[in-house]
Amino acid sequence: MAGGAVVSTNRRRALAGESGWRGLVRNRRIFAMAVFASLGGFLSEYLQGVFSSVLPMHAFTNRMHSWTDDTGRKGWLVAILELGAWVGVLATGPLADILSRKNTILLAVVIFCIGVVFQTAAQNPSWILGGRFVTGMGVGSLSMAVPLYNAEMSPPEVRGSLVALQQLAITFGIMISFWIDFGTNFIGGTGDTQSEAAWRIPLALQLVPALVLGVGMIFMPFSPRWLVNQGRDDEAITVLSNARGLAPDNELVKIEFLEIKAQHLFEQETSRARFPLYQDGSRSSNFKLGMEEYMSLFTNRALLWRTAVGSITMFFQQWTGVNAILYYAPTIFTNLGLQGNTVPLLATGVVGIAMFLATIPAVIWIDQVGRKPVLVSGAFLMAACHLIVAILTARFQSDWPAHSAAGWAACALVWLFAVAFGYSWGPCGWVLVAEIYPLSVRGKAMSVASSSNWMNNFIVGQVTPTMIEHLTFGTFIFFGVFSLLGGLFILFLVPETKGVTLEEMEEVFDTTGSNLAVEDQKRLDAIHQRLGLIDDFHPKDSHDDDLAMKA
Repeated sequence: MAGGAVVSTNRRRALAGESGWRGLVRNRRIFAMAVFASLGGFLSEYLQGVFSSVLPMHAFTNRMHSWTDDTGRKGWLVAILELGAWVGVLATGPLADILSRKNTILLAVVIFCIGVVFQTAAQNPSWILGGRFVTGMGVGSLSMAVPLYNAEMSPPEVRGSLVALQQLAITFGIMISFWIDFGTNFIGGTGDTQSEAAWRIPLALQLVPALVLGVGMIFMPFSPRWLVNQGRDDEAITVLSNARGLAPDNELVKIEFLEIKAQHLFEQETSRARFPLYQDGSRSSNFKLGMEEYMSLFTNRALLWRTAVGSITMFFQQWTGVNAILYYAPTIFTNLGLQGNTVPLLATGVVGIAMFLATIPAVIWIDQVGRKPVLVSGAFLMAACHLIVAILTARFQSDWPAHSAAGWAACALVWLFAVAFGYSWGPCGWVLVAEIYPLSVRGKAMSVASSSNWMNNFIVGQVTPTMIEHLTFGTFIFFGVFSLLGGLFILFLVPETKGVTLEEMEEVFDTTGSNLAVEDQKRLDAIHQRLGLIDDFHPKDSHDDDLAMKA
């Protein structure tokens, strides 16, 4: 980048202050907005967690026995939600750019609630399948729109922490759902006398946080980066000012706005240079331009590697086996020798607590430690847990009652796996994916990465019952190998993005060979000059010279 732009970046960093907990306290308004928006994450995993424990309930199996008694069909009851989420997230890409991140979240909440009503009132498996598919569309949309919204609202020094709040909300939803299921499991008894309220109540409770999120989002601001993309610069400055708690003419607010504006102008001018035939503003041209932008994710060298990093990261996140554990935890704990109906549910509840508590340090320290150390250490720890559980299962599964200590050791390793995922691939995978794309294609690129997540999530949910039944301990070996491969992928092929602004991501990915063309670099430098990022804000005094030299 041009020397003046480098100076402004360093000046912004000097003004912005610290990351971590102190950074969150300093940016408390943005922190509060991100916490609220992250209710979307709570919704998605409350739904998944609650269904894993609903599935084996006697009242539910009595109502849905034609599907719960068959391994293949049982997988469909779980996985149909992920298929819906895959559809929803693909539709969300263009919607997030057209309707805004905020309004896309509102639409997703409405769709989510429709699906919940169908599930709660279900009279047969068709109601559950249809309801979970519709709910999945809402969940998929929220899984993309919420971290995208949080990333674009967040200043770079705490962006990782704020986007990680999505995962904290997810793990909180998992934890709450497990314990609600444990409590409602006793309504009317635990056997054939169990009331259908035992499973209908926890499903219906999803409506409460959904309605809170929907009503609250009406009063939330639009993303400043989306506003700039729409030509609403004054509103963008107001949002940045209010979020930071600073005056609109404050130097930090001005620099952040101009960096966003510069990146937008660069991408706009690049679009005109690359796709001159689709610039007349008509619906037909806008549609064709959108399709060209989607294709550019795979045909443009500067975007292809980022598209691959996002999609492959989401692939490995799912094939760590986390959702195999979450969706079928009671079954897994029963297979590890825990007897009765209550003990496996209690063990499942501990999974939720472990994952939730492990996510808290990630929110506080992810912007200080960095993305790569967190992801690599988590992957290797998850791989070790899977492989040791596989060894214990291979040796003792034929007679768990005689080897109860080994059974409990295997359960403890499942809990440790939940801790490893909770602090690493849960929050950090989404942080990485939310921050690596340029503004002009960010919504579309996020939809591609998120669709990778949900499609692989669907496959995991579909095949896990069959794997558990036929592969037994081989299931853990399978997921352990993929966890290890995920860690190696991050270690050797993915650059560190800690502390980098969304507008500086071009430079970070230069290390992977996705260099900007010479003409693009000149265009970006010219825009920085035109916006006054050098002269208006950073006169050439000795202090700025020192900053430029250090950069």
